[in-house]
Amino acid sequence: MVMSLLWLRVAVVLYGASALVAGWTTLREGSRVRSFLQPLLIGGLLFHFVSLVEVLNNNHHWMPMAVHELESLLGLLLAGLFCWSFYRYGTVSLGMFVLPLVFLLTLAPAIGPDFETFFSPRLRNGWVLAHIALVLAGYSALILSFLSSLLYLLQEQRLKSKHAGPANRWLPPLDTADQISYRMLLIGFPCMTLGLLTGSLLAESSIGPSYFSDPKVLLSFGMWILYVFLLWTRRSAGVRGRRAVYLSCFVFLVALSVWAANAFSTVHRFSQP
Repeated sequence: MVMSLLWLRVAVVLYGASALVAGWTTLREGSRVRSFLQPLLIGGLLFHFVSLVEVLNNNHHWMPMAVHELESLLGLLLAGLFCWSFYRYGTVSLGMFVLPLVFLLTLAPAIGPDFETFFSPRLRNGWVLAHIALVLAGYSALILSFLSSLLYLLQEQRLKSKHAGPANRWLPPLDTADQISYRMLLIGFPCMTLGLLTGSLLAESSIGPSYFSDPKVLLSFGMWILYVFLLWTRRSAGVRGRRAVYLSCFVFLVALSVWAANAFSTVHRFSQP
């Protein structure tokens, strides 16, 4: 067995165990297994990082060029962002949603080889691969921001209901959920901005003006404008709470539409068999 695949499978096992611990700790507050979450997660991150580095080194490139490599990188970014939020805020309930997603993203690359790679010679340019990595980091931050927003809405709804009480304890406090959502937006914004900037500059020189008439590109810039508006309203206008959550969810839905537009794009498609 290739060592990189072995390390990735160890990471998958650790991520799976982390997801189980997060779920058990969330549903059974005060459980002692909570103390195992961070060591398991850090171990998964270390094995995952070593595996990804070995895969890229063995394939003689320094950035992902296959679908499974992209999935692995996205899983690593999500796990890293959750690890930071758990260390910073101590909120486990977010992991009940994030860690199963990380587990699934790393499971497919751990099963076997990937035969779907990027077909365009342009995608072998290092700057284009940096563009992809930055955009993936931005998407990872948006995913965590969206999940935190959902937890905020759920907590708010339960606090307003007549049955509010012990059932609320597995959810983070409203202020904590709001802070995590906002911090993730702040982390994702520079990544998304630099990703769009590098992609635009490279596309203008290699594809030409037709790049900017592509529906996926137009949606991407629309999402960036909404991103700026969201951060401005939160920072300058002081928008918080439910309205800020709704705006965050809307930006995430636009980001999903940008990803879905890959199927209809004529000049900006990621890959093919």
